[in-house]
Amino acid sequence: MANAHAIKVSDKMYMDAKNFAKAEHRSTSKQLQYWATIGKICLENPDLPASFIKDLLVSQHEESVEFDLTR
Repeated sequence: MANAHAIKVSDKMYMDAKNFAKAEHRSTSKQLQYWATIGKICLENPDLPASFIKDLLVSQHEESVEFDLTR
């Protein structure tokens, strides 16, 4: 398990994360980490739309499906 660190966020940010986390089936902490990851990638890749980055992150966690192309 990674080390835990306390950080300060505004009450509004916390409540927003809590609400989104519930809808996305994540913990509030994981939701904040997810938002931070998207923000960091957006800053590192300003030419990519945020929606594209979000889709890439989602696709990384989907199970791959093998197709039989010989039929």
